[in-house]
Amino acid sequence: MGTENSILMQQAREALSGKWGLAIGTILVYMLIVGGISAIPVAGSVVLLIIGGAFTLGLTSFTLNLSRNKEAKLEQIFGGFNNFVVALSAYLLMAIYVMLWMLLVPGIIAALSYSMTFYILADDDTISASDALKKSKQMMEGYKWKYFCLGLRFIGWALLCILTLGIGFFWLMPYTHVSMAKFYDDLKENQTLADVQ
Repeated sequence: MGTENSILMQQAREALSGKWGLAIGTILVYMLIVGGISAIPVAGSVVLLIIGGAFTLGLTSFTLNLSRNKEAKLEQIFGGFNNFVVALSAYLLMAIYVMLWMLLVPGIIAALSYSMTFYILADDDTISASDALKKSKQMMEGYKWKYFCLGLRFIGWALLCILTLGIGFFWLMPYTHVSMAKFYDDLKENQTLADVQ
């Protein structure tokens, strides 16, 4: 079933060692941009719907680089605009699929199924949005509960962050994002090994 979540979180802390400032600063810029746009009445929601995919892809690329100890730069959060159409398509398709699945099963199951989509897009700029969603669904087969449990591990930290008047979230967000990136890489590696065998 892959590497234990506690070990993935430890690996995330190690990957962030000496890079907390960069990670916090980058996510802060991302939050200010997205928050600023969403604060615009009506038009902000439309704009965010259009550019949300590109920003999600950019942030995913940034956190994957941090996770893999590769060069990570703030400007990478804008890199998703280089693959704008695919990022937008993936963003919209994910939203539609999750909403449609909510009619049949809890939407969280669909959200978990498609959770690797932007990591797949960040790794392969030639893949289509629909193929990335399909691949994510295949990758997450049998791993949705493990990923859900990884997310649950951060709830306690989030409650502690509230006690710090929200300041702790500046550390928690990079920690969460890099841990999720570690989950993706571990999942990808295990499935590659399974294919070889």
